[in-house]
Amino acid sequence: MLEDEILSEFRASQALLEGHFLLSSGRHSAHYLQCARVLMDPMRASRLAAATAQKIPRELRQQIQKVVSPAMGGVIIGHEMGRALGVEAMFVERPTGTFELRRGFSLNQGEKVLMVEDVVTTGLSSREAIKAIEEAGGQVIAAAALVDRSAGSVDLGVPFFPLVALNFPTYAPDELPPELAATEAVKPGSRAKP
Repeated sequence: MLEDEILSEFRASQALLEGHFLLSSGRHSAHYLQCARVLMDPMRASRLAAATAQKIPRELRQQIQKVVSPAMGGVIIGHEMGRALGVEAMFVERPTGTFELRRGFSLNQGEKVLMVEDVVTTGLSSREAIKAIEEAGGQVIAAAALVDRSAGSVDLGVPFFPLVALNFPTYAPDELPPELAATEAVKPGSRAKP
């Protein structure tokens, strides 16, 4: 898929929002990608996952034994990536604030894992998910996401393959431009306020 086709999928599903948003990273933005909206159509989710899987080099793709994603945002795209790659998919969640495998999910020692997110901004959730996967015995050999909002600057400690990289500016709370400072921030993400 070309970048224009990908953004067209986001616009068609009303997943690309404009306003004043407080991101799960604690940063502010005038744009927000609500990936849950773009993924609510199973056929669209399948197309986007297949396109994301194709971003991963074939030799690496062939090594993947499991897909693990962080709940909540990564659950659907993680499941669809599992389908695209022909492997099982599971997720980590934070019942007490730290990611862990639950619900009977487990990994074999050294099992090669692809960690999949919906959106990566600072990489904090991704790195926390990778740590939980490794503590559960998995070996994260790569990460993938629908969207890289880091402008290519994020370091997850493993090769990272986003479907699309978008460079919407984000701001620390004390750096807000006047047009954002004049409005109340909406928190559409899934993480509690830092």
